Amino acid sequence: MKHILIVEDEEIIRSALKRLLERNGYRVSEAESVADALDYAKDPIDLIISDLRLPGAPGTDLITLLRPTKVLIMTSYASMKSAVDAMKLGAADYIAKPFDHDEMLRTVGNILLHSAQQESAVEAETPEYTECFGDMVGSCQAMHDLFHRIRKIAPADITVLIHGESGTGKELAAKAIHEHSPRMRAPLVSVNCAAIPESLIESELFGHEKGAFTGASAARQGLIEAAQGGTLFLDEIGELPMEAQSRLLRVLQESEVRRVGAVQSKKVDIRLIAATHRNLRKLVRDGMFREDLYYRLQVIEIKMPPLRDRHHDVIEIADALLHKQATRLGITNPPKINARAQQQMLGYDWPGNVRELENAVQRALILCEDAEITNEHMGIPIEEDVLIPDTLVNTNPPSNAVSPAPSDNNEDLSLEDYFQHFVLEHQDTLSETELAQKLGISRKNLWERRQKLGIPKSKKQPTGASRQ
Repeated sequence: MKHILIVEDEEIIRSALKRLLERNGYRVSEAESVADALDYAKDPIDLIISDLRLPGAPGTDLITLLRPTKVLIMTSYASMKSAVDAMKLGAADYIAKPFDHDEMLRTVGNILLHSAQQESAVEAETPEYTECFGDMVGSCQAMHDLFHRIRKIAPADITVLIHGESGTGKELAAKAIHEHSPRMRAPLVSVNCAAIPESLIESELFGHEKGAFTGASAARQGLIEAAQGGTLFLDEIGELPMEAQSRLLRVLQESEVRRVGAVQSKKVDIRLIAATHRNLRKLVRDGMFREDLYYRLQVIEIKMPPLRDRHHDVIEIADALLHKQATRLGITNPPKINARAQQQMLGYDWPGNVRELENAVQRALILCEDAEITNEHMGIPIEEDVLIPDTLVNTNPPSNAVSPAPSDNNEDLSLEDYFQHFVLEHQDTLSETELAQKLGISRKNLWERRQKLGIPKSKKQPTGASRQ
């Protein structure tokens, strides 16, 4: 995650800029002057965004004091002379206040991209470290931890249980474990328990003998036997029927499998990796999953992080998928995803996780006829803007409207800033329904805006009203 230092003596501008950058996946620190900024000299900073006029010393002093960190200069005193002077001193770029949010994000993105390209050119002679493991891509801390955990458990011949939402890449994690284990040269057999009809699941997993049931005209090997010497991956194991759970427990306890209709059992040597998006503990409590099997499965557990928690990994994964799908479709010069679409990708929650992102990339490659992929090509849903409250547009506000506290700074706030200020100020005293009514929006829209802007719900009960 890129680390940005904001140096600005006006608190409202500093806070608004901090929220904007954090919502777009950056880690942000703050300082009020050049002297305060120097306290961060020992920390790795990727970019400094500094006001030109600061108490004590101008922001351009940071260009030399914290070299080689890139410095973006912003000022209310927009003029060609100050822009030229800042650039002559070595500023990475110059932006005039008041700035547009999209303009700021675009400028920051361009500086960081150019900086990364320069570093790549310097390090071209050294081996490049790719933030990936198997077919998984990601640079966030959660993925670093995941890669480390897989490296630790892959060589150990033990059962693994993978938790994660649908589309987070549970099968990719199972594949990585298999490929880094001593069983890597033996087969990896993947089974989606939810995709096999309940009447056939036992026959598919354990095999059957000739005449075991109507239609069994010949003996058949099950998928467990097919994984002999290798790894069996059971996806969505929470959907496994109770009868099959009993049979699977015997496979794990005795290392043997008995086909449907057979008298004798066969020894098998497999490693089991199971995955689920369901809460197995709850299924055990509800009597829908065997407790003894659960404890056999959860020797080692792995949690797959959802895509909405992986910040800029979304862009890295999209680029990797773009080249993968372009190769599959025979596209030699695939288009690039433009900055606007990338911003929309970073602001979207991706409920379908990596699977949804891959579908969006495929769609974009097919629809795009230019050198750039736009959000229209990606098909990412765009949330409706928050309606402007009557308190901001009507001279006669309704009686139930809450007027914002008078402040000289209100006119400097964007609509998003107003929304965030209003919700944080009133959520301890108003229910979600009342908050939505005051803002002139629906409860669904209020919830969506909370998710987009990262505003947590208050843990306190609202005074004089019950949460709905």
